[in-house]
Amino acid sequence: MSKASGTLMSSSSAPLDERSKQLRRLALRALAGGNRGHIGSTMSLIEILRVLYDDVLRYRPEDPHWPGRDRLILSKGHGCVALYALLADKGFFPMEVLDTFCQRDSILGGHPEASKVPGVEASTGSLGHGLAYGIGMALAARMQDRGTRVFVVMGDGETDEGSVWEGALAAGKHRLSNLTAVIDYNKIQSAGFTEEIQTLEPIVDKWRAFNFAVAEVDGHDVEQLRAVLGSVPLVPARPTAVICHTVKGKGIPVAENKPEWHHKAKLTPEMIEQLYAGLN
Repeated sequence: MSKASGTLMSSSSAPLDERSKQLRRLALRALAGGNRGHIGSTMSLIEILRVLYDDVLRYRPEDPHWPGRDRLILSKGHGCVALYALLADKGFFPMEVLDTFCQRDSILGGHPEASKVPGVEASTGSLGHGLAYGIGMALAARMQDRGTRVFVVMGDGETDEGSVWEGALAAGKHRLSNLTAVIDYNKIQSAGFTEEIQTLEPIVDKWRAFNFAVAEVDGHDVEQLRAVLGSVPLVPARPTAVICHTVKGKGIPVAENKPEWHHKAKLTPEMIEQLYAGLN
């Protein structure tokens, strides 16, 4: 399930089952509706969000503001199409809304907005802010004795931000066992490979140094994700960090592990057909 600290996992070879393919089809539906979007960042997230919404989080789609719900913050807001696919699948809003992605007057923008989209806990997109959001929510839950949990999903490039590590210091200090940081470690950020731009290794040792209990998983292996995310906190009285080794663009060969598929400002009908064909 995990590798020694400082050792990079190889790219995921976990096969996609029909559930994962179905969710990718929903994501492609939204991307086709907007003719644009973060393809690579969306596809690396699918299994992480799938397991959280299918197996871990407590929520009520008919009552998105239910006080007893767990909170999920998608700090890497540019991966929002994956979140929209899960929220539509769970009934937070009608499936047809996916077709309006990035269109005038749609609730579904290129980054998620909490005031518009049922089920979105925080407006994100300016990277590095989600962990601080989550720390505030986790502290509030503990002070109010609510017993609710907070999960913050971050990108690997996002953790270049100093605000992430300031937040990690605070989370470790306050021993926020109800807080879990989930890192989508696809090893590519907007301009290229993280190893070339700003290496993150030894990433496990870094999070441990901030008093987090840490696990590494194949971020496309549903059973590994269930085992770890379903067991948090991994250590009592400490926050958890789960390093998910993923493949950018997972499931679509033309986009897999390619920085140029981080974002496309214009998706032509031919490109959309190519994305669907690759998935199938």
